[in-house]
Amino acid sequence: MAVSDFQMVQAWTQVLTLSRVTAGQTVTILTGPDSHPQTLRTAIAAAQSFGTIVNRLDLLPVNGEKSLSRDPLAYVGSTPLTGNAAAMALCKASDIVLDLMLLLFSPEQAEILESGTKILLAVEPPEVLVRILPEEADRQRVGAAARRIRAAAQMQVTSAAGTDLRCPLGQYPPVEEYGFVDEPGRWDHWPSGFILTWPNEGQSSGRIVIDRGDILLPMKSYVSEPIHLTVEQGYVTDIAGGVDADLLIDYMAEFEDPEGFAMSHIGWGLQKRARWSTLGLYDREQTIGMDARAFAGNFLFSLGPNTEVGGARNTACHIDIPLRRCTVLLDGEAVVKDGALVDLGAPA
Repeated sequence: MAVSDFQMVQAWTQVLTLSRVTAGQTVTILTGPDSHPQTLRTAIAAAQSFGTIVNRLDLLPVNGEKSLSRDPLAYVGSTPLTGNAAAMALCKASDIVLDLMLLLFSPEQAEILESGTKILLAVEPPEVLVRILPEEADRQRVGAAARRIRAAAQMQVTSAAGTDLRCPLGQYPPVEEYGFVDEPGRWDHWPSGFILTWPNEGQSSGRIVIDRGDILLPMKSYVSEPIHLTVEQGYVTDIAGGVDADLLIDYMAEFEDPEGFAMSHIGWGLQKRARWSTLGLYDREQTIGMDARAFAGNFLFSLGPNTEVGGARNTACHIDIPLRRCTVLLDGEAVVKDGALVDLGAPA
């Protein structure tokens, strides 16, 4: 159901307030051909109401001939900012970039953040943005989970379906996604509400069972029969199952890059306003699936790049897979139990 411009301006005002936007700052809104017009016009109105200097930087698309999908996460790593010195200069001269295009997993995004500019990604439909409007309580909940990861040496994930994965930790920091950018050089995604980190390189091992009803992204499909993954020395070395497994194998093979099979980020969903079922209510081109990534109690793992935390694996193949009904343990202590969040002492 559509939302009004008034609701969207209010939503942007809350997010920009949480992001500490003030009069005199420079706000650059990054757009492309798929940017949602309502999200754009209400972002402009809200940013201007703060007394900021507002720019719009509209860029032409890239990678369309390489991707198997129209989803912006189906081919990552290079962006319209690649080699575009003038556009990069504007972004780095801004206090905050509102990314309505999607820069994720790119060296350009890292370079902009290193300059101190904040980046907030917002590409989901307006009604999703309004439903999962970030709050201070989201930051506190995600922060509590981040503290647990920082103190842990290993994440273990198990499930009744057969998952038993062990991921040593400590090489990379946790990444907190709570929907706003309140510190210089911070990136976040509205909507979100989950915690993630990367396992130590080459050390993850075990098996992952993607069970019925679990989700493959960017395919945006619910799995109809189990897929069995074998993980050895940080890489998926075998994928077995039925048609769903064949589809996953064929998709990943198109990239012709063994680094696409590396274990990437791991973590769990903390957002109670996100729903597992929502993906089935949208056309595949309407959403990138943030409900699926953030719904409370999921175990989300990824295959592919690690550039977000300073790694060198810049593969274009990026797969996100949220699993239901898992138990997630940090040094043997559960933070998710059979798909339900364990209270970590943060706001409910």
